[in-house]
Amino acid sequence: MTSLSADDSYLDHYGFSHDPFAARVPGFKFFPAQRKPVLGQLHHLARYSQLLLVVTGPEGSGKTLLRQALVASSNKQAVMSVVITPQGTADSSAVLQQIGQALNIQHADFDGVMAQIVQLALTGQEVYLLVDDAEQLTGAAVETLLRLAAGSPEARPHVFLFGEDSLVSRLEALVEGEERFHVIALQPYEEDETREYLAQRLEGAGAGLETLSEEQIARIHEQSGGWPGAINLVAREELIEAIKHSKTRKTVKGWPFPLPMKHLLAVLAVLCIIAVAFLLRGGEDEPEVQMNTPLALGNASRSAPESAASPVMPPESPSKIEFETPAAAEPANTDSALTTAVEPANDVSKENSATTAHQDGAAPSPAVTQKEAPAPVVQPAPESVVPETPAPKTPEVVRPAAQPAPVASAHSAWYAEQGGNRYLVQILGTRTEKNAQTLVAQRGSEYRYFVKEHEGKPLYVVTFGNFANRAAALAAIKTLPAALQSGKPWARSFASVQKEMRK
Repeated sequence: MTSLSADDSYLDHYGFSHDPFAARVPGFKFFPAQRKPVLGQLHHLARYSQLLLVVTGPEGSGKTLLRQALVASSNKQAVMSVVITPQGTADSSAVLQQIGQALNIQHADFDGVMAQIVQLALTGQEVYLLVDDAEQLTGAAVETLLRLAAGSPEARPHVFLFGEDSLVSRLEALVEGEERFHVIALQPYEEDETREYLAQRLEGAGAGLETLSEEQIARIHEQSGGWPGAINLVAREELIEAIKHSKTRKTVKGWPFPLPMKHLLAVLAVLCIIAVAFLLRGGEDEPEVQMNTPLALGNASRSAPESAASPVMPPESPSKIEFETPAAAEPANTDSALTTAVEPANDVSKENSATTAHQDGAAPSPAVTQKEAPAPVVQPAPESVVPETPAPKTPEVVRPAAQPAPVASAHSAWYAEQGGNRYLVQILGTRTEKNAQTLVAQRGSEYRYFVKEHEGKPLYVVTFGNFANRAAALAAIKTLPAALQSGKPWARSFASVQKEMRK
């Protein structure tokens, strides 16, 4: 998918007051339930711990939002918060310069900064030093912050570093095994938290969660991994892609044949030629039938006297057509049906022949004599009916109706019995229960499936395992066969599965 700018057409299409998935939206703050304990832990450690505090997570994991929440929730009368945002690589002097400006220090060196922090502590004020994008700090800058965090016997600042995972290895190299810092690793959003995040983003722009379909929400969560920055990117691409598809559908409806006019005319010419050829062939066959019928009638009339031609021909012609046409067209195993239909016609033919011969005193016509020749075919009629009664095909038709018992069924009770805080790996979803049953039967007892309603239809979701936490479920994904890993399986809690099953 290709990113587009949030121009007027994008905003107008959805009726947004602003781009809901821009990187920075003024006033937007989403704090899911899992982040509240992290915020409380930071406040607790700042009060009672002597360690430098490190918050890690990939780009777009919500570190800046957590830093903002920490500043906003601090007591403004008792805490002075100094936020440091490196512009590119920041060395020790640049960090001390920013701290000095915030604390109104003329000589912004290490000793000057510590002296001012001690003076503030005497007035009952603590100092919070919060560094965004801390992975951009040089080794000297990180070492300076470690010294500040250690402080002096009189006072010390509380130092918080918000950065990517690479920051931890650099700190470990500097402390050489000493316990001088504490790490808190952020976790991605659960699917329900992703849904709440999307809803709040869309509502802030004057829309609602119904802007996205359930399929789009699930795809956004899977492709983003539950990280808020990636959620913004994927959600925006989904909306833009939907605009492209809607325009494509309109174009297809307006002109369903995307071919040049000369090509269309050539196709129409070929179709016309085929149609004319078909009509001509049909016209050639028709005279053949018309010629055969008078010929038969003419032969019959010549074999009978003129005075008997009128009364004899009407019964003879239908009996001739009715007898000879089915006999030539039907296969041999339909004799019983044929004789049932023919027998009355033969009787009428015989009666007409006898009457004509008696009235005119003439010999029977050749056509009538030919009608009597197949008379022996009529005699075995009762015998031909008998074999049809015990039709051996009946069991063959009935036998496939009995379907074999399914190899597995939805394990609803099993999912309901598991603890909501445990995790599983979702493999795939399918509209056909047979597919889910087959995969479960082939892969083993660790695979199960449940049924949920998706867009008004049942969806059969195959899962793997039962794990104590999310980390164990993520580790299990790497052990799956390559064929299953290609479908991008993801870890989710039993609580979210149970909620879907209840719906």
